[in-house]
Amino acid sequence: MTTLDDLALAHRLADAAGHAIRPFFRARYDTEFKSDKSPVTEADRAAEAAIRAILEKERPADGIIGEEYGATREDAERVWILDPIDGTRSFIAGRPIFGTLIALTQAGWPTVGIIDQPIGRERWAGMTGQPTMFNGRPVRSRACRDLDHAIVATTAPQAFPGCTAEHFSRLAGQCRDTVWGGDCYNYGLVASGHVDIVVEAGLKLHDLAALVPVVEGAGGQMCDWSGDPLTADSDGNVIALGDPARLDDVLEALSQDHDGHHHG
Repeated sequence: MTTLDDLALAHRLADAAGHAIRPFFRARYDTEFKSDKSPVTEADRAAEAAIRAILEKERPADGIIGEEYGATREDAERVWILDPIDGTRSFIAGRPIFGTLIALTQAGWPTVGIIDQPIGRERWAGMTGQPTMFNGRPVRSRACRDLDHAIVATTAPQAFPGCTAEHFSRLAGQCRDTVWGGDCYNYGLVASGHVDIVVEAGLKLHDLAALVPVVEGAGGQMCDWSGDPLTADSDGNVIALGDPARLDDVLEALSQDHDGHHHG
């Protein structure tokens, strides 16, 4: 069972992460590059360590999967999924649009999610069966009657491996505007009704788990590129929609090649 106590704990975890991250922002610190060339900083590690210390004390039976320190008790029914700094490149560049992602999954399904921007002190919190809150007030995603009215956002063109880039540009070509950069922040903007669609490829579980309760609790929808719900087993190609009525339009755009033929 996921309870409001879990949501309250998730807020405390986000507080602890923000406290660890803020001293490093636009300061001097060490950066290393992992084998996949992605950057990791002292701030990432300090934030995840702070969260894990609280979880080990308060929820010793729950599993933890974190980007920096790996998996503990990952076969537990309830698993906390952590990305201490989603958008490390933005963080390193001094752009305050990165975020801390904290999720609780139950049997692989995300039930609690927090997107926290610790510099602007902006926080989206979602939980199954509850309205999404932004800094303590409920938010709603917005209606979008046609793709040509839509603002679509994604992190970077090079984040689309192989032919997925072609599929994305086809979708973007049908939308009013495309916003680049933003990582998890874009999903908060969907929940708050400022962005209509986010499409990404190749996300890991720690990138996506927290986003689902936030977007869906605001009236939006998250799914993979086949339209299926996101779980711990998803392939990492994700769609977030402020208006679920646009799902078929988005799936159709993503499934066609430049000749207009469908790919199954």
